[in-house]
Amino acid sequence: MTTRPTLVKGSRASRSTIALKMLMAVSGVLFIGFVLAHMYGNLKAFGGHDSFNEYAYHLRVIGEPLLPHEGFLWLFRIGLLAAIIVHVGCAVALWRRAGKARTVKYVVTKNKASSVSSRTMRWGGLTILVFIIWHLLNFTIVKVNPNTGDTGSAAGDPYNLLVDTFDVWWMTVIYLVALVALGMHLHHGIWSSAQTLGLTNNDRARRNAKAIGAILAIVVAGGFSLVPIFVLAGVITK
Repeated sequence: MTTRPTLVKGSRASRSTIALKMLMAVSGVLFIGFVLAHMYGNLKAFGGHDSFNEYAYHLRVIGEPLLPHEGFLWLFRIGLLAAIIVHVGCAVALWRRAGKARTVKYVVTKNKASSVSSRTMRWGGLTILVFIIWHLLNFTIVKVNPNTGDTGSAAGDPYNLLVDTFDVWWMTVIYLVALVALGMHLHHGIWSSAQTLGLTNNDRARRNAKAIGAILAIVVAGGFSLVPIFVLAGVITK
C-alpha cells in the first residue's frame, strides 16, 4: 500500500510569503520608475513658467487623438494606484504574518548590522502613503493653493500652483520630511527587492545592490528637494 507524498509542513505558507515578497519587489520597481520620471518633470521648474507648463500640457495630450484628453495620464495614474495597492497590501499581509509567527514574547535588541532605513521601513512606508494622499489633494484631485486659498481651476496654472505651494514654509517642511522618508525607504527597499528577485547571489552583487540603493535614494530625495528649497529661497519665482 502506497501513501501519497505530503507537503512539508509550512511549505504552502512559505510559497505564499515568497509570492507576496515578489509582488512587493515588482510593484516597488514600477514605483521607482514613476518617481524618477516625476522628478524629471519637477526639475522643469528651473526652466521657468513656460517650460514647466509646456511639460505639464504635453503629459495631458499624449496619445491624442487615439486616446481622449488626459487619457494616457489617467491610465498611468490607475497603473500607479494599482502598484501602490499591491505594494501596501502585500506589506500589511507580511507584517501580520510575521506577527502571528512570534508566539513567544521576547525582548527586542537592536541589530547593529541593520541600517536605520531597514528598521524604519514600516513607519516610513506609512508616512509615504499619507504623503501621497496629501500630494494628490494638493496638486491633482482638489488642487489647493495654500498661498491664496483657491481650489480647482482657480488655484492657478501648474507652475504658479507649484511656486505658491512651496513659497509657504510649512508646506516645504512637510515635503522635505516626506522626502527623507522616501529616501530611506528606497535605500533599503531597492536592496530588499534585489534580494527577493535573486540578484544578490554573491558579495559583488550584494555590494552593487546596496550601492544602487544608496545612489537612487540620494538622487530621488535630493532631486525632489531642489525645487521646494529653491522656491523657498526665492530663486524660483513667478
